Parts: sequence; C-alpha cells; structure tokens
Amino acid sequence: MPKYAFAGVDVDGNRVKGSHKAPSRGDAEIALFERNLRDLRVTEKKGLLQYEISGPRIKREHVMHLSRQIAAFLRAGLPILDAVHSIGAESDNSSVRRMMHDIEDRLRAGERFSDTLERYPKVFPQFYRGIVRSAELTGELDTVLARLAVYIERDLEARRKIKSALIYPIAVAVMSVATVLVLAIYVLPRFEDFFADLDAELPLPTRLLMSFTDFLGMWWWAILGALGAWVALFVISQRFEKGKYAWHAFLLKVPVLGETIQYALVERFCRVMASMVSAGVNLPEAIAVATDSLRNRVYIKRLNGVTEQMLEGQGLATPLARTRLFPGTATAMLRVGEETGSMDTQLEVTAEYYEGELDYKIAKLTALFEPIVIIVMGGIVGFVAVALVSAMYGIFQQAEV
Repeated sequence: MPKYAFAGVDVDGNRVKGSHKAPSRGDAEIALFERNLRDLRVTEKKGLLQYEISGPRIKREHVMHLSRQIAAFLRAGLPILDAVHSIGAESDNSSVRRMMHDIEDRLRAGERFSDTLERYPKVFPQFYRGIVRSAELTGELDTVLARLAVYIERDLEARRKIKSALIYPIAVAVMSVATVLVLAIYVLPRFEDFFADLDAELPLPTRLLMSFTDFLGMWWWAILGALGAWVALFVISQRFEKGKYAWHAFLLKVPVLGETIQYALVERFCRVMASMVSAGVNLPEAIAVATDSLRNRVYIKRLNGVTEQMLEGQGLATPLARTRLFPGTATAMLRVGEETGSMDTQLEVTAEYYEGELDYKIAKLTALFEPIVIIVMGGIVGFVAVALVSAMYGIFQQAEV
C-alpha cells in the first residue's frame, strides 16, 4: 500500500507533519481530513524499491496520453484542476502520479497550468510549454492539447518506423558475425591440427582465414583499445559545440540518410510552427522554439538569422530558402501561405506533405540498407564456407593418397 507524506494544520493551529498509508491519495486526504487536519498538502512518498522499478523518467508516450486525456476532460466541461486530479488518481505509473499530484497542488495554490509545467522541462519540451502558455491566453487549451497529442504520436510513429526498419538488418549482421566467430574460433583450429598431423598444407582460403583469426587472437586487446578510444573521443567531442556541429553536418551529407534526416527536420519544424501559430504565438517566438526543437546544430546555427531577416520585412519563406536547408517545395508552400495570409494552414499542409515524403525516404533507406548488409554478411559467411569446404576437400584427397 502506498505511503503518503502530509503537512497540515490541526484544530489548535499547529503545523503537523507525518506519513499515512492509504490505497490512494484521495483516501489519504479523506482520512486526514477526518482527523480534523486542514490546509493539507499530501504527496506520495517514493521508496527505494519503487524508485528502482519505475524510475523518475516519464516517456513521451505518457506525455501524449496526458495531453489527450486533459484535452478530452476540458472538452467535456471539466475544470483543469479536476482533470489533473482524475488523471493523477487513475495513473498506474508512479512517476506520472507524483508529477500530476504536484501539478494539482500548484494549481490549487493559484499557479497557471503552463507555470506548473515549467518545473518539468525534461518531460515537457520548450515548444510544448510555449504552446500551452499561449493556448491559456487564447482560451483554446483543449484544442491545442489535442493537437500536441497528435504531433507527439506522429513523431513517435516516425521513430518506430526507423527502429523497425533497422531490426532486420541488425539481426542479420549479428547472426552472421556470431556464425563466423563460431566457425573461425572452434571449427577451423580442428582442421589445422588435423592437417598438421597429416603433414599436409592447408588450402589458400583456409590459410587466409586462419591468418586473420590468428591476428585477431594476438591483437584483440589492441583492437578493442583502439575501438574504445574512438568511442571515447566521439563521446567527448559531442560535449562541445564544434564536435556536435561537425557530426550533424556529416550526417546531412551522407547519401540517402542525409536527405532522410533533412525531411524529418523540415517536417518537425513545420509541425511545431503550425501548432504554435495556430495557438496564437507570434512568429519570432514560434521560430525560436521550433528551431530549438530540432536539436540539429547545423539547422540551429543557420536558422538563427531568420527572425532578424523576417523582422526586416523579408518574410519567412525567403530567409528559409537562403539557409539551403529547406527543399524548394517547402519554401514554395510557405510563400503561398505568406501571400494568402494562411500561414498556419500552409505550415500544417507542408508538415503533412513531408511526413509522407519521410515515410518514402525511410522505406528507401531500408531498401538500400538491407541488401548492403545481406551482401556484405553473405560474402563473409560465403568466404568462411569456402575455407571450410576447401579444408574438407583437402582431407578427402589426403585420405585417398
């Protein structure tokens, strides 16, 4: 049974603190209220075992569900405080439950919903908090939260597609490497010993493979050390801005992969911009938040001057085109939005267009990656097979002699 820490005031006006076990936070509040305690603040206590099981992290799937649930409650006419209370009471995730209880307490203290989210920057990204803040001012919190839920769902779906596309090639590569290692470490040495007993010479493919395995056996520590040093150097470089910029620039130049990343970033930029503009956020702030949400140092650096150029009267499409990071189709669509005064709609249309293009690029990347892995791994396994067959054939020839 969960344990709840409480603080309140007794009938004599004294501050009282303690803990109370109850099936839920609501039950704990009722029990404490019956003990004539007022001005209660009840929070769930987190034990060590509970911390190890649930952890403090709240995944994006939880944020998506929270957004959708709060939007549904608000549309049904329920106040934001009651919506947060209901979600916190019904959540199975202890981290989500504690967060919603904290948000509820702060709402009761008079804070705005957007202000309570500022305490959880790792859970709610900057663009999310900015959109919610603007939605509260315009009175469209339910609509905006529903849009945010859809955006997060699409983003998660894109990530799932990429992960699922990589599963098969990675599985083939792992199985191939495992097969080669087993054959090279356990099978080939038996042939070498057998040929040595017969005073026979191993075939050329077998000798080549044995030389390679001997090299690995002799210098494995140096290979692992070099690999570890490279990984450490890469990790250290990613702590510096120049290192991140160089890595992101390299990824954008990789054939097929770079174009896929570009489309993903364009889709995210337009999606975040559309959500913020629809919520009433001014364009300069929307551009700043959308740029920060990309997390790609090349895009962030080149987009920094877009706001200044836009304020000078150059519009949005032209400065974006100058960055050379947005395809011509995207800038053309945004130019139409500027000319017709429907920028929010055009941003949404552009995002949907590049969402479809991104699906095509992911499929193309997968179609290219799979055969490369299969051909390379097949060639390695085939060479090992030839080395084994050659050795077996040599044994049969030796036996005939």
